Amino acid sequence: MSLVNKTCSQYVDVLASKASVPGGGSASALAGAIGMALGTMVGSLTVGKKKYAEVEAEIIEVMARAEDLQKELLRLVDEDAIVFEPLSRAYGIPKDDPNRGQIMEDALRLACTVPMDIMRVCAKAIELQDIFAQKGSALAISDAGVGVVLCKGAMQGASLNVFINSQAMTDKNYASSLEAEADALLSKYCPMADEIFDSVAKRLR
Repeated sequence: MSLVNKTCSQYVDVLASKASVPGGGSASALAGAIGMALGTMVGSLTVGKKKYAEVEAEIIEVMARAEDLQKELLRLVDEDAIVFEPLSRAYGIPKDDPNRGQIMEDALRLACTVPMDIMRVCAKAIELQDIFAQKGSALAISDAGVGVVLCKGAMQGASLNVFINSQAMTDKNYASSLEAEADALLSKYCPMADEIFDSVAKRLR
């Protein structure tokens, strides 16, 4: 069964088990999808209200983009488990196997692909959360705050899944390029998410 088709309790149970998948990458993707969904909810509560008529067209357009990101993050919940399995198998290869090094290197690269995608999608999600927080219904402003916190956490969580694999790579140039992109995303979007959260908090207190 697809991970995203499990019930919440089923997913949490398998996450808590000793099974190698799902892990932190998959959980990060799910957190990001939930966070983006909260942003979309703010939009849903904004559209159709006379008070927000001037921004309705923009909110509708942003909601469509948010729904696409939400779907992509849900796809990555399963995809992360898929790309990690070869690495899990590679660790079981005897160390004296002459092919182990290349198999490990290929598996490490593959295992980084989805966490990097999660980070990239979460960057776009954080940008949209800013619009929901600024222009969405004031009655749902707290949900935009929760949403951006989850998207930030998803990005940070995914980054750890990049770093744990990149540091084990023998191709240090490739590893450094991945780490540089991850660091750039964190440096730009974590402070942005914090600013959005702080702006929401100030309006509520």
